[in-house]
Amino acid sequence: MSWTKVLSADALSSGTRQVVKVGDRNILLLNHEDQLYAVENACPHLKLSLKKSKITEDGAIVCPWHRSAFDLRTGEVKEWIVWPPVVGKAMGMISQQKVLPVFPVRVEEGSIWVDVE
Repeated sequence: MSWTKVLSADALSSGTRQVVKVGDRNILLLNHEDQLYAVENACPHLKLSLKKSKITEDGAIVCPWHRSAFDLRTGEVKEWIVWPPVVGKAMGMISQQKVLPVFPVRVEEGSIWVDVE
């Protein structure tokens, strides 16, 4: 494992998110209900930013562009390209489902650490 210190722990209060650079990756850090998550800041469909995504009650992050949904803990696909209506369904049949990369995250000595390997 290759842990990288990315932020002060108090820089990410509950309900906030921030994109950080770790190596050549843009990682979206989220503090959702006092639980930290680290995911690739690019939807696997078209690589568009997830920074403005919403989080559902069942713990999914929903892409603001085509509304694909991914489990925050595992990155597994919950819904694939559901927007826009009709066109999204056709796009979903053409584009193979892809898992959202998620990364281990921890707080230690007042800092947030992410492992991208």
